Amino acid sequence: MGAVERIAYRTCPLCEATCGLEIALRGDEVVRVRGDAADPFSRGFVCPKGTAIGELHRDPDRLRRPLLRRGGELREASWAEAFAEVERGLGAVIASRGRDAVAVYLGNPNVHNLAGSLYLRPLLRALGTKNVYSASTADQMPKHVSCGYLFGDTNAIPVPDLDRTDYLLMLGANPWESNGSLCTAPDFPGRLRALRGRGGRFVVIDPRCTRSAREADEHWPIRPGSDAQLLLALANVLFAEGLVKLGALAEQVAGLGEVEALVAPFSPEAVAPVTGIAAESIRHIARSLAAARRAAVYGRIGTHTVEFGTLASWGVDLLNVLTGNLDAPGGALFPKAPHARRPSGPQHAFRIGRWRSRVRGLPEVRGELPVATLADEIETPGSGAVRALVTVAGNPVLSTPNGARLDRALASLEFMVSVDPYRNETTRHAHVILPPPSALERSHYDMAFTTLAVRHVAKWSPPVLASDAVPEGEILARLALIAAGQGAAADPAAVDALLLDALIAAEARSPGSPLAGRDPVEIGAALHGENGADRAVDFLLRTGPWGEGFGRDADGLSLAKLARHPHGIDLGPLEPRLAEVLRTPSGKIELAPEPIAQDVARLRATLGREPAAGLLLVGRRHVRSNNSWMHNVASLVSGRDRCTLQVHPDDAAALGLVDGGLAQVASRVGKLSVRVEVTADVMRGVVSLPHGWGHDRPGAQLEVARRHAGVNSNWLTDEQAIDPLSGNAVLNGIPVRVEAMATS
Repeated sequence: MGAVERIAYRTCPLCEATCGLEIALRGDEVVRVRGDAADPFSRGFVCPKGTAIGELHRDPDRLRRPLLRRGGELREASWAEAFAEVERGLGAVIASRGRDAVAVYLGNPNVHNLAGSLYLRPLLRALGTKNVYSASTADQMPKHVSCGYLFGDTNAIPVPDLDRTDYLLMLGANPWESNGSLCTAPDFPGRLRALRGRGGRFVVIDPRCTRSAREADEHWPIRPGSDAQLLLALANVLFAEGLVKLGALAEQVAGLGEVEALVAPFSPEAVAPVTGIAAESIRHIARSLAAARRAAVYGRIGTHTVEFGTLASWGVDLLNVLTGNLDAPGGALFPKAPHARRPSGPQHAFRIGRWRSRVRGLPEVRGELPVATLADEIETPGSGAVRALVTVAGNPVLSTPNGARLDRALASLEFMVSVDPYRNETTRHAHVILPPPSALERSHYDMAFTTLAVRHVAKWSPPVLASDAVPEGEILARLALIAAGQGAAADPAAVDALLLDALIAAEARSPGSPLAGRDPVEIGAALHGENGADRAVDFLLRTGPWGEGFGRDADGLSLAKLARHPHGIDLGPLEPRLAEVLRTPSGKIELAPEPIAQDVARLRATLGREPAAGLLLVGRRHVRSNNSWMHNVASLVSGRDRCTLQVHPDDAAALGLVDGGLAQVASRVGKLSVRVEVTADVMRGVVSLPHGWGHDRPGAQLEVARRHAGVNSNWLTDEQAIDPLSGNAVLNGIPVRVEAMATS
């Protein structure tokens, strides 16, 4: 007889939606995966990525043992050999060139796993380098910067209250494909359909007629990169027509008069030629937003990865404030995560530029430098040049601008170590690859996405499968100990102890803490969990806003309680909480901070300027893809070729392009050939390619991905183009030349 089938439940860690999964297993074999109907947040919804988690686990190309470069080739090695080589390689660079000669790149998957959320900080502290880079500056840094200036906290990101709003204005977002981003909402499309079902409306601003745009009540195509101009024009209409209504926010804002002056030049007539949206249409959108009983404005990656990304992000929240919809049910609210810490009152004013990059002088933001300058720091010789690199769960060769240049730069490093389950286009350059366990072999709690969720919920996922793999937390702890000079043989439990001691000490100092006067040793001994990461989650839950407080509230949250509720626990809808969120020195929303006001002057210079001739490139997303890291799963890359160049029929006719034919696309930094898809889904003057593909690099071990190599828009994006306030790469609105190619 075969093994008895068992059912396990866990939260999907493969995108931001955090859907519940029901996983059927026989022994160690995943039999099927479907949505967990009893999950109070996702209610059975699941996308193709979630159902493929078993394939991801059993992928034969997924590394199970470390790889060590020997004789120029990566070969399997023991863990002891791998860590010893890391100690030798990193130690040599630090000893001869200093700590800033080591750079760190942190990829997108780090926010999807518990170890990355908890153990990266000790690693960065131990490395002591200013050369820290991450996917944030190719994605979302403008939102952090604008929220830092507005609210005093870069992580105070309001999200649209999707389940109660009457009107949603959505820019640069396509949740039918992305499942939502910086807005955690399982079944985002279903929530938008429910909005319409209760008589509400949602409006999409996007250069492409995306799946989300086709479902919307209105779709307004916009010239790529002009979202900030549009948003300020909408604010202009609100002031000009007396539609500003702060409501409960009236006593909580500073700088309203300054904002009115800043947006005055951005009339609909001035902005229309820049955006491609008619002046009367701009007025219509502004009036509809103002007239809605409960409304929210939401902007995502299309508004962030552009030249004025921070201003666009600021404009989104500015409109929510001006219409009285910030911190209001049905508007844009600040989530409160189950592990959230107590607010500690006003802080110093948010600022950037505590240090600058060596080559281009770009400012630090939130402790990191723009990834667009990483290749500069490697290639440019001199004191402080980067000669070693640590990557954790990242593939910047495919996910950052001008990846071909970075690819060449990585080959010149003296040492590189990667924590990654694959030998991919980036890690193929590594001297050591340290593979973590699969998603099914580790516990999971969403540290990042509960802070962005449209409803309060707590979910804990123990490992589904047993494993003898080295836990990712231990890998990162050992790297931290090596970087700190403790050596490859040091006990990683020391990092666990430091992590927990720091959490306990910080909480004990917090006003009103349940730990006041308690013995830290006693608290530490009372924690539950199989490892340091689990115990840290237990501590954070028990001292969080719904926590049991180590005996204060027997019905409160703890790891043990969540373990008894495998589908998760619903904690209710979002509530207004601006007073506890605000951390500005003034204690108010700073609507017109000086750096923002100065950049508005730069934006004003675009008015009256004739848009440049030629085509602009934008990226696009597919529901089966999340950047580059799931392209080796056959079920997710099957079907028609998604790596096509979408071109409007009028542009195709003018360029002699035919549907299914080949075209060469060139920018300042590169060129590629690609199959043409003629479609009215893109506006005139715009072409579109997906990002994250290009799996044809020699030395990568991704057989399925190689068979579906595709082409990557990031081979055309320009690393010299950034949003100066946030350092975010400009990945949309790239000027390109397109020519027809002869087909063989």
